[in-house]
Amino acid sequence: MAATAELSASDVKALRDKTGAGMMDCKKALQEAQGDLEKAIDLLRKKGISAAEKKVGRETKQGGITSYIHAGGKIGVLVEINCETDFVARNETFQNFCKDVAMHIAAANPLFLNREQVPQANLAKEREIFMDQARQSGKPEAVLGKIVDGKIEKYYAEVCLMEQSFIKNPDITIEQYVKETVGKLGENMQVNRFIRFELGRSDG
Repeated sequence: MAATAELSASDVKALRDKTGAGMMDCKKALQEAQGDLEKAIDLLRKKGISAAEKKVGRETKQGGITSYIHAGGKIGVLVEINCETDFVARNETFQNFCKDVAMHIAAANPLFLNREQVPQANLAKEREIFMDQARQSGKPEAVLGKIVDGKIEKYYAEVCLMEQSFIKNPDITIEQYVKETVGKLGENMQVNRFIRFELGRSDG
């Protein structure tokens, strides 16, 4: 393990700039990763997600509504994101997170917040289509169910905001981005609802 003295201030600063974690947390992560910046980022990410999971269930009555306008006024998004305190709602990290999520919604066009919001009628229709496709592939009847289940999981990842890959970092989902931010801020947070407008398009 690298000694603390061997870690330069620039290494610690670089890790802090990338993760937003505290100075001491960055120093400890770099020590544990023996100076490897990418390993240190992974360590901090896991620590943040672990801390976030302990905060699930705590009330989130504060927060804010963020707007994002894209493509010269042709796409607009409103998203409500909640946290526990007004202090965190005014925090720059929280506000940047809200902007990121709004921008992601504009670009990725999720149809639902999470899989619980997907209507059963939609799922039944998709399952029927996937089953027809699976049968046409000539695969044995015994494995068709698993094939369809796998396609349904991919469908969730395409249409549900929380399961989509974050456009600014495709290695993580929006849900993981929420947990990482919770780990940084020390408060529970949740994306509550959103609406996306596209000029000339009616979804009703």
